[in-house]
Order: sequence, then structure tokens, then C-alpha cells
Amino acid sequence: MWAEKYRPQSLSEMVNQKEIVERLESFVKTKNIPHCIFAGPPGTGKTTAALCLARDLYGAGYREHLMELNASDERGINVVRKTVKTFARMRSIGEIPFKIMILDEADNMTRDAQQALRRTMERFTGTCRFILIANYSGKIIEPIQSRCAPFRFTYLSREDHDIYLRRIIEKENVKMSDDGLDAIFEVCGGDLRKTTNTLQAAASLGRPIDAETIYSVIGRANPADVREMITLAMKGDFIGSREKLREMILKYGLAGIDIIRQIHIEIFRSGLPEKWKIKLADAIGEIDFRLIQGADEEVQLSALLARLTEAGYEMKRGV
Repeated sequence: MWAEKYRPQSLSEMVNQKEIVERLESFVKTKNIPHCIFAGPPGTGKTTAALCLARDLYGAGYREHLMELNASDERGINVVRKTVKTFARMRSIGEIPFKIMILDEADNMTRDAQQALRRTMERFTGTCRFILIANYSGKIIEPIQSRCAPFRFTYLSREDHDIYLRRIIEKENVKMSDDGLDAIFEVCGGDLRKTTNTLQAAASLGRPIDAETIYSVIGRANPADVREMITLAMKGDFIGSREKLREMILKYGLAGIDIIRQIHIEIFRSGLPEKWKIKLADAIGEIDFRLIQGADEEVQLSALLARLTEAGYEMKRGV
């Protein structure tokens, strides 16, 4: 897996999150860290940063001083009372007097488990420091938040994303076009784990990677095709837009809900007047709800194209 192969091994190797890295490196220099909360969207380097911090702090044998626990799998109070408490109370042997407990997806822990964790954190601060990793820090109870240093992770910028990607492309001898880079950033949005996995999947096809390859691998229609379908409908060619819809479904293997979301994105990217964006967003929301309720995909998508066609007629009349 390229995601593991190219995972940073040290804080100095991390891309982006520069302010966070600087703060963590200062902990390494002082050989002391507080309890921490690493919060942010998936694929932004939260778990990687925690592992790099431990590796830089303890050296090659860092695994002897570290425990990782996925709190979404073991989210109840018993795991805190047994596994976490047992690890936290054991003293560390070596220069650093404490160990590190990484609780991944800590925002999925039950409230009772979090209350038990708070007491454990208070009692065993001298022997164990906790790094809580969460997508949503607001789901972690306030008494824990107040005891932790907060770190907010964000998606990578386009510049850092391309630097990271080009390094892998060069090392793996992959050929990738500029529109392929544009496409992978659009569909992955700065999520490095998703970016790396998508690149590996595209490279496994054994041909140069362009935008079409990326959209095919990710199971998403080319935005140009979606825009063409919308344009046909709004120009009054309802039958042509339905044919384009069927072509995309066959070409990309899309589900109705995926197409709806892409239409929503392209409507707001378009140059339509604000009031029509609002009206069409309302229509898209209604169709999305019906699909979630189990309505027939082809019927609902055709209804949406019909609404786009009607909107085109009304705009021409200046309604």
C-alpha cells in the first residue's frame, strides 16, 4: 500500500500543518508533552503526526512506549477501565518518564467511557500522556477538552498536495498528465490518504493517468459530462440530456445519489442567476430525499432533468 509506504516517519517529513509540526517539535526538544486533541477531517495527518511525535521522542524503539487504540471499535466504558487504565498505570522505563496512549476516533466513544477516561487522565498524568484523535472535537466532553492542548488539522493546499503527489509519481515511475493532477485534487480535496490510494488504483491500470482515468477509478463522472447534460436540459433538449445521463451511468457505473451530488456542485459553479441557483438547489434536495427514501433512480433523475428544462424555458421568458 502506497499510503503506508510513503507515510512520513518523522515530523520533519510531514507536508503542510507547519504550525502544528513546529509545536510538536518543541515538545520533542523539551522531552515533555501535554495531553493533546488532534482534530480535523480524515486524511489530514492526525494519526501520522501522533506516530511521528512518538518516534521522534522515543527513537527506534518507540513502539515499546506506545499503545494505539481505535476508540470506534472499542468505545465502551469497559475498555477504559481495563485496557486503557492498565496501560496508563505502568511506568515507562527509560529517559522519558511517561508513555503515550493514542486513542483514534475518540469522538465515537460513549459519554460514560469519556467520563471514565477523564478520571484516568487525571490520575495517571505522571506515567501516561493521551493523544485523542477526532474528526469532530465537539463530540468530546468539555472536561477532557479543558485538559488537552488542541491541534486543528486542515486539508492540504493545492501546492502542497501537488508536491506530495509528484514525489510519489517520480519514485513509482508513473506518467500523469496535468489534467489528471487537477482531477485527483478535485475528487480527493486535499485528503492525502484518499489521494494516495486513488493514485495507486489508477497506476495499477498500467497506462498514463489522465482525468478520465481518475474519474473512472473513483466512480465519479467527469464534470465536463455533467455540465454538458445540464446545458442540454436547460437549452430545451430534454431527450438529449436523458441520453447523456444514461451514457454516464453506463460509462462510470454511477448511483443516482452520486449524480445528484455532482449536479448540485455544477449548478453552484455555473453562472446562473442567484435566484435560479436557489430554486434548483431546492429541487435537487427534494430529489435527493426521494432517492434516500428508495424511489426509482431513473424516474427521479428524469424528473430533475425535466425541472432543469422547465427552468431553462422560464429563464428565456424572463420569469
